[in-house]
Amino acid sequence: MKKHDDGFFERVYAAVRKIPPGRVTTYGAIARCVGSPQASRMVGWAMNNSHTCGEYVPAHRVVNRNGMLTGKHHFDGPEVMASLLRNEGVRVEDDRVLDFQEKFWNPVPDTDL
Repeated sequence: MKKHDDGFFERVYAAVRKIPPGRVTTYGAIARCVGSPQASRMVGWAMNNSHTCGEYVPAHRVVNRNGMLTGKHHFDGPEVMASLLRNEGVRVEDDRVLDFQEKFWNPVPDTDL
């Protein structure tokens, strides 16, 4: 039995690659986008595994529903995720995206996955 559904992970990666620089989305929004609204945790697992992809996946743009950088421990250092977001103009303080509602990108209307 497979550890995860490769097709699911690939759909997640395709959706995450569409997040514009300077914007963020949530695990749940990506899950809904790929047709698995109850699979937020699986989206998180896909983000944790994204460094093994041949094509870049901007996993730093995916945060929890409150704008918290819950995936930061899966980067090369505890400040990498925040630094990547700041480099794109996203304000981060105490591991939380400030102006989260303003920076939120909703992938659901983009059905071209």
